[in-house]
Amino acid sequence: MVTDTDRVHLAEQIKQESQRLGFELGGIASAVAPDTYANLQEWLGQGFAGEMEYMANRESAYAHPDGVMPSVRSVVMLGMSYGPESGVAGVEWSEPPAGNLGARSARPQPPTNIGRVATYAQGSRDYHDVIRDKLKSLANIVHKLSPGCRTRGVVDTAPLLERDFARLAGLGWFGKNTMLINKFAGSYLFLAALLLDVELPADQPHETAHCGTCTRCLEACPTDAFVEPYVLDSRRCISYLTIELRDKPIPIELRDGMGDWLFGCDVCQDVCPWNRKAPAGIEDELLPTETLSNADARELLQLSEDEFRERFRRTPLYRPKRSGILRNAAIVLGNSGDERALPALIGALEDQSELVRGAAAWALGKLGGGDAASALQSRAERENNAYVMEEINAALERIPW
Repeated sequence: MVTDTDRVHLAEQIKQESQRLGFELGGIASAVAPDTYANLQEWLGQGFAGEMEYMANRESAYAHPDGVMPSVRSVVMLGMSYGPESGVAGVEWSEPPAGNLGARSARPQPPTNIGRVATYAQGSRDYHDVIRDKLKSLANIVHKLSPGCRTRGVVDTAPLLERDFARLAGLGWFGKNTMLINKFAGSYLFLAALLLDVELPADQPHETAHCGTCTRCLEACPTDAFVEPYVLDSRRCISYLTIELRDKPIPIELRDGMGDWLFGCDVCQDVCPWNRKAPAGIEDELLPTETLSNADARELLQLSEDEFRERFRRTPLYRPKRSGILRNAAIVLGNSGDERALPALIGALEDQSELVRGAAAWALGKLGGGDAASALQSRAERENNAYVMEEINAALERIPW
């Protein structure tokens, strides 16, 4: 029989071991129906999930963590920092406007033609795999401490409202950008959960938000993806566009707003004052690599399928597949305004993927010039895909003669 003393001891041991494994934050919530489930239903009903049909397909499973593990009694929520090494990367800090939250704000630097990858994805290995290994280690420890206990680790892929349970476990509050924010760690956090069939003493939920009147995250979004505070229309979010919308063209009205983002986006986190002193990540396999922290869109456009697989198969960038990443690279180069991108884009007009050819045509139309027009006309004489022809014709119309 498990006594109350045993439960307290097990909870303490789990938190200690999770810190040893690299999770800076840890808390415990009871396995209850999350009070935001109705918000999720409304959000899905509004169509804000876009092409992420897997969310609607398992909507009912989000209603309670027993949709993930039927016998669950407790949810151990964990947080691991992945913040940039020296505060917020790629931003300058400015003084806040009068009456706004009393901390400096971040101002993103102008886009470059190189291309940016979201901070969380710059490591040498996919965070899902890294954290899943750590959860397995933690689960093994729990099984030794409490023989017969059943567990299941969750990293971002199961129908569990992780941010909701993180708040219930006392890890932080919801920012207006929908991110979980911790006073000391900011919002650059990987969240993970370990579900147990043992009832553990729950921590106090975080009931108070600390965003005040600040709306920097809402105002900074380049594509106006926030319908209102705490409500994100994924269909306009750069992270969604560059990752989840991987088999379709990016809507033309949102391409300019993508700026130089190749994969994901950090803007609504970069401008958050709570991230001004966010701790840097320390997990070796998740630290930025040269390849991803200084990605070159021109070079990406020349990757073959085999080269793409070899370079990115262990990283999050493998999710959009080659066609998705190269589509993004073409848009980034179009937004760069840099004529040095022309050779790469002209070459991309011959790509095997119509998604890439269409994006390259749009980018050439935006850069303009005689070389771009000649390349587009040449491709038009040989192109047999209707979508690509639409992009070529629209691009040619934008180029003055």
